[in-house]
Amino acid sequence: MAGALFAAVVLGASGTASAGSGEPGMRGTAANSTSGAVANFTAAINRLVELVGLAGSGILALVWARVAFSWFSNDVTKKVQAKDRARDALVGTLLFTAAVTGLVWGLAHWVITGT
Repeated sequence: MAGALFAAVVLGASGTASAGSGEPGMRGTAANSTSGAVANFTAAINRLVELVGLAGSGILALVWARVAFSWFSNDVTKKVQAKDRARDALVGTLLFTAAVTGLVWGLAHWVITGT
């Protein structure tokens, strides 16, 4: 397969040796297929991050709803529990946001490589 691709690039569309002659022919086919594969992979990863973000935001909505129901209760113990839950929910929200935006990866990269 690689040999056929190399021959197609060297010979070009006209069937004559045209490497570097500027003819549009088949030159760059390997680069185009590679960039297409990279684009597809990038799109898939971006979609995966989007789906994780949506799922996480749903979970965070449930966590904050539980905090809100406890916060507006008439029971004093539930209000105290709501205060602790709100702190935990805030920490979880900040960590989730940092993970989805890439801040965690950047921090880990900085700690490991120093750059």
